[in-house]
Amino acid sequence: MPMDYSRNPVLVFWETTKACELACVHCRASAMTHPPPGELDTIEAMALIEDLAHFDRPPVLVLSGGDPLMREDLPELVDRARSLGIPLAMSPAVSEDVVAKMAQFKGKVHSVSISLDGGKRAHDFIRGAGSFERTTSAMQQLASSFELQVNTTAMKLTVSELPDVLYQVKKINIKTWEVFFLIRVGRATSLEDLGPSEMEDVLNYLYWASSYGIRVRTVEAPFFRRIIRERVAKPDYVPMTSLYPALINRTKEILGEPKERPLAEIGTTRDGSGVIFVSNEGEVFPSGFTPYPLGNVRRESLVTIYRENPILKKIREASFSGKCGLCPYRQECGGSRARAFAAYGDPLASDPACAYVPQLAPNPSPL
Repeated sequence: MPMDYSRNPVLVFWETTKACELACVHCRASAMTHPPPGELDTIEAMALIEDLAHFDRPPVLVLSGGDPLMREDLPELVDRARSLGIPLAMSPAVSEDVVAKMAQFKGKVHSVSISLDGGKRAHDFIRGAGSFERTTSAMQQLASSFELQVNTTAMKLTVSELPDVLYQVKKINIKTWEVFFLIRVGRATSLEDLGPSEMEDVLNYLYWASSYGIRVRTVEAPFFRRIIRERVAKPDYVPMTSLYPALINRTKEILGEPKERPLAEIGTTRDGSGVIFVSNEGEVFPSGFTPYPLGNVRRESLVTIYRENPILKKIREASFSGKCGLCPYRQECGGSRARAFAAYGDPLASDPACAYVPQLAPNPSPL
């Protein structure tokens, strides 16, 4: 049965800790080397996990951070979630011993996401010297024990190396590539984002790249759904910048011509609608990139916050201002609520990165 996002999220992201051995230049969490005071303790974390069982259908609990592997009570928390039938995913930092640490969760954690942000040059700049070799090695080893997904952050610094990431994804035979589009929060406030025309080119490239047998999804670029519909209706694309042909040519150089039909996915969730985020201190936000406070699980049930918060209701109703509120794609896209909040301090404002100008046409028919 289809999920009713007014009552039930599909994904609950929990920032288990801000502790992490890495110091990535674009870190949303501004992670640190040791757990800070004030994080949810074991009893509070258990209460959060148990609360998830009160949704109509248990959502996937994504254990993120920082680095969730730096929580000493993580095995205990994983076992409790499993006992309640809550599906688990994990996003560990790629430390020296990540493969050994993840071995204890084989058969318990369904999927694992590993971040690879470019070729060796870009990835090591972002995550530290030696990170590229460590990450690609971990990908190869973890892929034999978990359903593995590769996450990549697209921004000015890394965008030209998207084909190099695709090469690694294909080489290791990973089926899902999730491309995050930079939101200038945490340490990322000093980094340069892509402009609307560049975003349009990159998203059209990702649609084309999914023809290599890779399931491509995006984060904080929900207008990818519009682009998929446009490309299905009209396969030819006229580039807006030089990025699109450059990415296409580089990909063909290293992978040859694609031979399959596109596998890009039209999702249905957005920040606050099917997705919710809990910080290391229990604060609830629409997403980890949208630090708009909705409540705290120390004081109130996450089920109640998700279902009753007035801002979340407006997000799910697609009650947006500006062109996002007029757009015929506002229900299935709705723009990035995180980028709107970062740009204007309003999670209901329009997404400034979208190049589309709505024509007040009727809602598009489903594929």
